[in-house]
Amino acid sequence: MQYCEMSKEELLTLKNELDKQYTEAKAKGLKLDMSRGKPSATQLNVSLGLLDAINSTSDLTAEDGMDCRNYGGLDGIPEAKKLMADMMDTTPEHVIIYGNASLNIMYDQVSRAYTHGLLGNTPWCKLDRIKFLCPVPGYDRHFAITERFGIEMINIPMSVNGPDMDMVEEYVNNDPAVKGIWCVPKYSNPQGFTYSDDTVKRFANLKPAANDFRIFWDNAYIIHHLYENQQDTILDIISECEKAGNPDMVFEFASTSKVSFPGSGIAALAASEANIADIKKQLTIQTIGHDKINQLRHVRFFKDINGLNAHMMKHAAQMRPKFEAVLEVLNTELSGLGIGTWYAPRGGYFISFDAMQGCAKKIVAKCKEAGVKLTSAGATFPYGNDPEDSNIRIAPSFPTPEEMAQASDLFVLCVKLVSVEKLLETK
Repeated sequence: MQYCEMSKEELLTLKNELDKQYTEAKAKGLKLDMSRGKPSATQLNVSLGLLDAINSTSDLTAEDGMDCRNYGGLDGIPEAKKLMADMMDTTPEHVIIYGNASLNIMYDQVSRAYTHGLLGNTPWCKLDRIKFLCPVPGYDRHFAITERFGIEMINIPMSVNGPDMDMVEEYVNNDPAVKGIWCVPKYSNPQGFTYSDDTVKRFANLKPAANDFRIFWDNAYIIHHLYENQQDTILDIISECEKAGNPDMVFEFASTSKVSFPGSGIAALAASEANIADIKKQLTIQTIGHDKINQLRHVRFFKDINGLNAHMMKHAAQMRPKFEAVLEVLNTELSGLGIGTWYAPRGGYFISFDAMQGCAKKIVAKCKEAGVKLTSAGATFPYGNDPEDSNIRIAPSFPTPEEMAQASDLFVLCVKLVSVEKLLETK
């Protein structure tokens, strides 16, 4: 029976039972963290061989003859560009290799647009108003970047096919103040959705009112599958934009942060020839070059895209039981009750849960009180403000499968308890 169909007396009886269960749960003294998408220690262990890929006796010369110990190589060594291009499903001439994190590249691109402008356009800091479209729920660190620069953020609803493209087209094609949109197109953060072919093509065929409008295409989870034989696919945005006559409209980002070691991976940007040239003008002032020894280390360890894909199946073997532990509890305990919805992704790092309107903050608080830390309610929306107060991001990666089952049991208990309390307010 759905909770909304229960009488006040039935709800009160249920609440008394749930209160008892919650008191017992708090007494267990749990200390579990599901707040961020951190790889577990066992996941990090699968990349330990990276540390042995080169040593003091190794040949540290790149395939073009460059000594990776020295200055130079502004846009990365050729073999690293090839590796990351294959991962991003593009070609090496579109790629610049940066340092250890794609988030840093994204910040850099917004900062450059803000202070100096893109391809000769007016710097954003000199304009009266700047807007960014934000598919929601989305990645909190994306929103933090645009908020940092005082950029107005506009919510765009998400579906299983991607952002509401009618809204995107209306804003982008008619408002010159709209300068960009954040996208996590494959296994999106937090819902795990993958943009459909139609969505990607509609992005590529946008007709922006602003010459310097950019799609910030954060392909963070492009090879982060949970299953070997059930994998989402996505069109290459770079080539689709070229076909549509909009080659300069997209910045694509990716990294090995959750492939090798977070904080010690390599990150890449893919863009058009004109954008690459424009970016290099800043890089020649900003840096002499990024860590080529680390680039070489990654190439020697993974070798090629086949090596990357095989490595990701080792990660999947660690991640899959945790996702399945959460989903099993959600399906068993909450299906048919009408107090929450969720989606079973085939990749990525998160499970997105939508509670009844007005319940997310209370659920997160109750979980914290009983020893399970979740991402703050509202974090998946610009300014930390979820208008419905319903979305909760679950990050299963860090705890063990057994801990995930414990945490999930507590989570559904809190969902039930808060939902009953919400319904009793209207009885």
